Amino acid sequence: MATAEEIERIDEKPATAKHRTAEEEAFIERFANKKRELEVDRIFRALVKLEGSDLHMKVGRPPMIRTRNELKPLNRPPVSDEEMTSLLMPLMSERHRKIFEEEGGADFSHTCEVDGVTWRFRVNLLLQMGHMGLVARRVNNRIPDFKGLFLPPAMESLCYFDQGMILLAGVTGSGKSTTIASMLNFINQRERVHILTLEDPIEFVYTEDKALINQREIGVDVKDFKIAMKHAVRQDPDIMLVGEMRDEETFMTAIHAAETGHLVFGTIHASSSSSCIGRILDLFPEELHGAIRSAIAFNMKGIVAQKLLKSIRPGVPRVPTCEIMTFNPTIRKLILEGHDHKLPDAIRIGAADGMQDFTMSLKQLIDDGLIDRPTAFEVAPNPDALKMALKGINVSSPGIL
Repeated sequence: MATAEEIERIDEKPATAKHRTAEEEAFIERFANKKRELEVDRIFRALVKLEGSDLHMKVGRPPMIRTRNELKPLNRPPVSDEEMTSLLMPLMSERHRKIFEEEGGADFSHTCEVDGVTWRFRVNLLLQMGHMGLVARRVNNRIPDFKGLFLPPAMESLCYFDQGMILLAGVTGSGKSTTIASMLNFINQRERVHILTLEDPIEFVYTEDKALINQREIGVDVKDFKIAMKHAVRQDPDIMLVGEMRDEETFMTAIHAAETGHLVFGTIHASSSSSCIGRILDLFPEELHGAIRSAIAFNMKGIVAQKLLKSIRPGVPRVPTCEIMTFNPTIRKLILEGHDHKLPDAIRIGAADGMQDFTMSLKQLIDDGLIDRPTAFEVAPNPDALKMALKGINVSSPGIL
């Protein structure tokens, strides 16, 4: 890989760009982007200084910053079409420009220095009624621990497996990436292992403690996910983060890694732990469902579904409510036999194996003074069950076997 000095020497060559190799051009662009101060960075700095979580930019409106779950405009004029283009186009690499033109949107990471500290942002550029726009999330420089995130103690136990798969489920913005970062950092502080992450884009940058950590960004460090996974098997990882399970190839590659002795972390879009099974099966033709159920039953160690809720505790903006499904013999049997509808009951009675459903999680958050009752009932999958749980009544489950 070329160093900064080598890049500068390449750029000083009298030869025209057509005489440079593709690799030289890529490194020149990356290095130039890192050195160049962008005009839009002034808005990113405002986001950090105002302690906002998200930045929204839309033509005809001032930039909006989300603080404590409320969008507030910056004290400046609305952004025009011309200004939006001049602000946002320099954010994109050539690869992301092509993706943006072809798909109408692009995802990538961006860094900006604020008072000597480098902050990282997860950026989505979009087209909206023919106009460019931006939504960016500020990524905390410090990776919070389980206690700081108010995650249940059972999350720690999931980090002690040496092989298998662990999935984090939830909608966009539910905190999946932060939870996985916390889990990987817990392992980093405890074990001398090799952690390999394949991300698009990289969000959290880890500081190595006991572990050796390599982070590869798709499209920047490696061409695509398929190639990254082909390389991964030759890079001796103990633990892998493979990003989102969005297609058949991604899941099959990840489950194969789990079968061959790796601990694999991933994310999936699903509303609950039990519904993840159907979500995974939807990626495959029906004739493969039996084989996939077997692969899930014998390789999955845990599925955690979470949602972020507004907190009532001072200094704590949001907290996760978590449903945890660990793979004890009952869960494995139900999945193998296709009785997915019985999984919620199995989760509810599986506390001894670290399981909990959303009702149990919401009750605990209320008891701990982290959320109020209206918030809990608004998101509760079963309000009647939550009402009884708050009165100390546990509903017995029907037979699940």
